Amino acid sequence: MAMEYEAQNWIWDGLYYCPRLFGGLMLTAALLGLSTTYFGGIGLFPLSYVWSDSGVFHKKKFEKKRVRVYMDGCFDLMHYGHANALRQAKALGDELVVGVVSDEEIIANKGPPVLPMEERLALVSGLKWVDQVIANAPYAITEQFMNSLFNEHKIDYIIHGDDPCLLPDGSDAYALAKKAGRYKQIKRTEGVSSTDIVGRILSSVKDTEGGGDNTSTLSNGDFGERHQSQRGQISQFLPTSQRIVQFSNGKGPGPNACVVYIDGAFDLFHAGHVEILKKAKQLGDFLLVGIHTDHIVREHRGVPYPVMHVHERSLSVLACRFVDEVIIGAPWELTKDMITTFNISIVVHGTIAESNTLLPGETDPYAVPKSMGIFRFLESPKSLTTSSVAQRIVTNHEAYMKRNAKKSESEKKYYEEKTYVAGELRMFLCGPKQPVDVQITRQELAAKGLAMLMQISPPPISRSDSANGGER
Repeated sequence: MAMEYEAQNWIWDGLYYCPRLFGGLMLTAALLGLSTTYFGGIGLFPLSYVWSDSGVFHKKKFEKKRVRVYMDGCFDLMHYGHANALRQAKALGDELVVGVVSDEEIIANKGPPVLPMEERLALVSGLKWVDQVIANAPYAITEQFMNSLFNEHKIDYIIHGDDPCLLPDGSDAYALAKKAGRYKQIKRTEGVSSTDIVGRILSSVKDTEGGGDNTSTLSNGDFGERHQSQRGQISQFLPTSQRIVQFSNGKGPGPNACVVYIDGAFDLFHAGHVEILKKAKQLGDFLLVGIHTDHIVREHRGVPYPVMHVHERSLSVLACRFVDEVIIGAPWELTKDMITTFNISIVVHGTIAESNTLLPGETDPYAVPKSMGIFRFLESPKSLTTSSVAQRIVTNHEAYMKRNAKKSESEKKYYEEKTYVAGELRMFLCGPKQPVDVQITRQELAAKGLAMLMQISPPPISRSDSANGGER
């Protein structure tokens, strides 16, 4: 069908793209009386067939191959560090395929996951940089799975962070990909990890023994002091304007857009959050999400919440593909002025919430949108809450304490040995002499009109490169 279409349209394509060349060819053909009879009955292929592969008229023949990259992970207790890793991975190609490691593989290599496969798939699929998800991926890149990635999924490169990923026997999980020359590294996001988050929650666990029973609860009293102690050896996250810009869509609503507003804590960002945000986005054109301050969350839910501070929570929400913009530190009460300022058309709230109890002296935070007739409740697709996720860790705290003790050692070693890494994306432009190291972001390339530089594929980065500041 494609050849038949080209045969019928080559004249118009030639006339449009190369009018002078086309005119000269047609004039020559007319003068010579180009036909099968002119050459003594010898049949000739139509010009469209002769030139179909020449590329003279058809620009489609020269379209750049789309680079497909693969990154895998457990993605347990999904946080902005995971999101930033996938954002960096996407910047190394055109299409990002993400493998989500199976529950069984996680148990065998790391210990029990907090989130089951179904919830982890929902979180990964909900990220704006992810194009395709492969469920039940192996923890280690085996030769069979690597061949499947290259041949069936058309993967060009396998991506991982600059932090070590070792199997129980001490071997590198990505050794085969590195040997094949199809491996690239990105930079680890500082200040957060699933181990860190579990540690924050475990630091609030108070064990009480009595009557032969062992029970665990979230303690309100000494959380602050123990929380800081638990976090002492781990780098703290420091929010920057650059990180927020990297996660942002960078676009506002159109003049006639239907702006939908939803607010909340969005602590320990989970599958329930993804589903309610997806449902809210379907009601309009632009989804604006208000992220409550740490003080507001603590006032209404008590210590130890929020587990994640406001900037961490904001980045997690911004990474969601259904979210267009966030208000960092949104007020508890939605005012008429705020509705007007952001041109909000609909205000929604899920039926499943951590706490709808008002503090003494407080009024209904949605009184104004209700009086305007723009408020509605949204049936929450999942009954999952931040408390229920945290309680899973508390209930099995002994298993998670053992897992964290082992993982914390490797993280401590990573931070002790880490070196300064500049820039967001490391590219190598191979010239006539030595490779030139260029620190530049995709946004900067686009802004300078140098997007074509992104077509250059950097060579695989080894562990020695990482030690000298190489990116994941």
